[in-house]
Parts: sequence; C-alpha cells; structure tokens
Amino acid sequence: MSTSAYKFLPPQFADRLRGLGIGVRGRVEGGTQGAHRSPHQGASVEFSDFREYTRGDPPQLIDWSVYARSDKYVIRRYQEETSLRAFVLLDTSESMAFKEEGAHTKMDYACYLAAGFMYILCSQADSAGLVVFNEGIKNSFPPVRSIANLRPLLLALEGIKPTGRSNIEDVLHKMAEQVKTRSLFIIISDCLADSTGILRGVRHMHHNGHEVTMLQVLDPAEMYLNFTGLAELKELETGERMVIEVDDLKDAYAAEVQRFIAELRKGCLDCRGDYQLVSTKTELDDVIRARATMV
Repeated sequence: MSTSAYKFLPPQFADRLRGLGIGVRGRVEGGTQGAHRSPHQGASVEFSDFREYTRGDPPQLIDWSVYARSDKYVIRRYQEETSLRAFVLLDTSESMAFKEEGAHTKMDYACYLAAGFMYILCSQADSAGLVVFNEGIKNSFPPVRSIANLRPLLLALEGIKPTGRSNIEDVLHKMAEQVKTRSLFIIISDCLADSTGILRGVRHMHHNGHEVTMLQVLDPAEMYLNFTGLAELKELETGERMVIEVDDLKDAYAAEVQRFIAELRKGCLDCRGDYQLVSTKTELDDVIRARATMV
C-alpha cells in the first residue's frame, strides 16, 4: 500500500516507523498465526512443558528420551503463537481541538499517532481496529490484519472533527465488555476528565484480561500555563469562560497537573499497563518508539 495518499501516514512518517514492533506483556488470543504467545496449548512453535500420556493421545507425541530415563510416558506441550488484536481508542471531543504551542492541534497529533500504531501492527502481521469516541462511540472499525486493508481506517481519521464532550469512562467500560478476546487497547486522549472514572474503566479492561496503553496528549500550554497577567480561559467542551490572574494560580495549577498525571500513571502501571504523557511538541515517531521499546 502506498502511503502517499493519506494525510496522517505520509511516506516519510511511514519510513521512520519501519522495523518497529508493538507487543504486550501478557499472552494473547488470536485466530491466526503470529509472533505472540497464546495461553492455549497445542502442537505449535515453542516448547512449554510436559504432561502424562493418556489413552487416545497420538503415540508420535511421546517423548522417548524422557521414557528412557524414567520409564514414564510423557508428551511435550507447546505454546501456540498467535496474532495480537489491538484497538486504537481515539478521543474526538472538542477539547482535542486545542493548539497553543504545539506544532499540531491535539486532534491532528493524535490522528498521526493512531495511524502510526495501526501501520506498525499490520506491518508485523497483527490486527488493528479503530474506535472513535466522544460522549459515546461515534464510529468503529473491526481489526484488519493487512496494510492494504487499513485504507478505510486511515481515511476515517481524515474526516474527524472534534466535537462534544468526552465520556471516556463509559467508552472504556463498553469496550471491556464488548471485546471478548484478549486484546491491546491503545487509548489516545487528553484525559481531561475525572481520573477516578478513567481508572475505573482501565481496571475493568485489565480485569477482563485486556492490556492497556494510555497516551495522554497535551499541548505544552496546558501542562505549564505559560501565560502572564490576566487571561480569559474557555472550557472547550462546555463553552464556559473565566477570567483569571495567571500569576496567582500558576504554582497551584502546576501542582494539580502533576498530581493528576501521577495518578493516571500509577493507575495504569498498577494494572500492568503503560502510560505516556505526550507533548504535542514531541516528534511523533519518538512517541511511538518509546512504546515500542517497552515490548
């Protein structure tokens, strides 16, 4: 598939992603052969352990070297290698339209990340799906396994306009229940919502056997409140406005942002997931490389 036709996967971006891989810490389930360990036992790729031979087992599976040492009939068991199923969950609420200091709006930046992760997953013979949400799930695409089949997902990214409020907790709960096969969820959002609610959704996913990678995308101005004097702030999702004296609030604001980030990070790590705070000033492939090195 040529990537020249896609806004969020231009050739130079795709070239920088070649050779990268995305994996999970746990075992996965999938219907096709791949490079990830499955919890199911079968006669496949990698040796796991032994079990006692029972009537009806094929005699050719008996390990005769063990029998010679112990006079016991045992069968070798193997870990089946299967493909990884991943879903990119993309926040398209109105707050994602913000841009102050970054090279892109948070929305465009998030779309580049989504395209990059899906491209890598399909490049390594895994499958990638896309779920677009704000107050609820707006659009969803089931996982595809080849780069050629990514076309509708990449085109969908180009049609996104950030609107409405985010109900990320509800979306995480729904996805945790709807996806029955162990999967990787890559959540790309500014996470401007109640952290307790977000982490309830993350724990639900973990409890159901899924793995979570959370990418919290923020403009640098949101992290550090880089203004002075009087400023009028607008809440993008509600339209509410407020005039503040920035210098009086800067220290308290920075402390609250750091508390919020630390809470999200700890909650994800407690569920054996990953968390990355992402500035829209950061090179896109550097963000993806950081996740790829966690494999």
